[in-house]
Amino acid sequence: MKNISINKQSGAVSLFVVVFFMLLVTVVTVSFLRLMISDQQQASNNDLSQSAFDSAQAGVEDAKRALLKYKQDCFVNRAGCSAAANAISTNECNGALTGISGNGATGPNGKTKEIMVQQSTSGSDAALDQAYTCVTISLMTADYTGNLAGNQSQLVPLISGRAFDRVQVEWFSREDITASGPTAPVSLTGVSGTGQPLLAQGQWPVNRPPIIRSQLIQFARTFTMSDFDMVSGDQSNSATMFLYPTSQLNIGDRAFTDYDQRKTDAADDPNKKDRITTPTAVSCESSLTDGGFACSSILLLPEAVGASGAGDRTAFLRLTPLYNATHFRVTLWNGPFDPDDPIDLNNPSSPAVSFKEVQPAIDSTGRANDVFRRVVSRVNLFDTTFPYPDATVNVTGDFCKDFSVTDIEYIPSTTTCNP
Repeated sequence: MKNISINKQSGAVSLFVVVFFMLLVTVVTVSFLRLMISDQQQASNNDLSQSAFDSAQAGVEDAKRALLKYKQDCFVNRAGCSAAANAISTNECNGALTGISGNGATGPNGKTKEIMVQQSTSGSDAALDQAYTCVTISLMTADYTGNLAGNQSQLVPLISGRAFDRVQVEWFSREDITASGPTAPVSLTGVSGTGQPLLAQGQWPVNRPPIIRSQLIQFARTFTMSDFDMVSGDQSNSATMFLYPTSQLNIGDRAFTDYDQRKTDAADDPNKKDRITTPTAVSCESSLTDGGFACSSILLLPEAVGASGAGDRTAFLRLTPLYNATHFRVTLWNGPFDPDDPIDLNNPSSPAVSFKEVQPAIDSTGRANDVFRRVVSRVNLFDTTFPYPDATVNVTGDFCKDFSVTDIEYIPSTTTCNP
């Protein structure tokens, strides 16, 4: 009897071991299956999200085609350009893409339906459930934005439907912070006032905002070439300012005619003012934890030579960051203003002035199955037919010219030019 009892107890222990082992295997299997299902769902969501983003990008590309067609139509029929601008700026979804996308027919109640993203309407492409649902275009924008590498230039057309007399330039955002992460402080040590020295390229701190070379080029309805090298009272057609970042706060507006660093001294020409021989100090913040831009400067624009008022100007602003790369933003204003006040472009008495047909904003929403993605893009529209050159000649090595020019002919060199 004793041996039988021992065998029964041993059997009970084995049963418990098997049960617990099976429970453990079940828990591990279920957990593994849940991980597999979760990873599969995540992969599916990522794929749908990327497909929806691609659909939104397809809407952006169709909007670019619509903008190109708009500029071509205005070139052919300038009288109807205003009506074409109103048509392309409609707030109706996909209303600006009429005759562009190929399958942008209207749906029920005359509303423009979503536009499928597919190469054809038959075969396997017909099964793709991708579309962009809403694309709108705004020709009027509150600002001009961009990013530049060091020593790279951007020519910004200052074009608006209203008069303006000052430009606000902001630069160096959190995206430009490269040392110790995006929350690292902006390096402004030792630059608290004016007359700061220019350093060798390798000595400029990594997290310090670059110097911005700001060049103004403008003219009135009529002008001569000599107007670009003179100052007549408060009128001028060209000027250059080097905006030097400092920690000095509450620096006021800077007038191009007072801080011009390009022209010769007044002693050489009575029509000219004394040029400034040092960079112009501007206010910069040492922290970007709240976003925005570290540096900001408000530049007062002179009237163009021979202009009848602030509205009589065709103007361009050429920006070049020296030492470091930077993101930037340019805004237009008319009269004194508080930069912290909200921008109201719909109020004609507001000092905020919008850009007109310079950098249109495209708002596109894409769909893949039941997942939606929305993107907002900017398109530089003004130089679609003629990109402005950065320089007449731009070389990184030796440069040699050997030729002759007379009033009637060009005579090439007959010898080898060795720099």
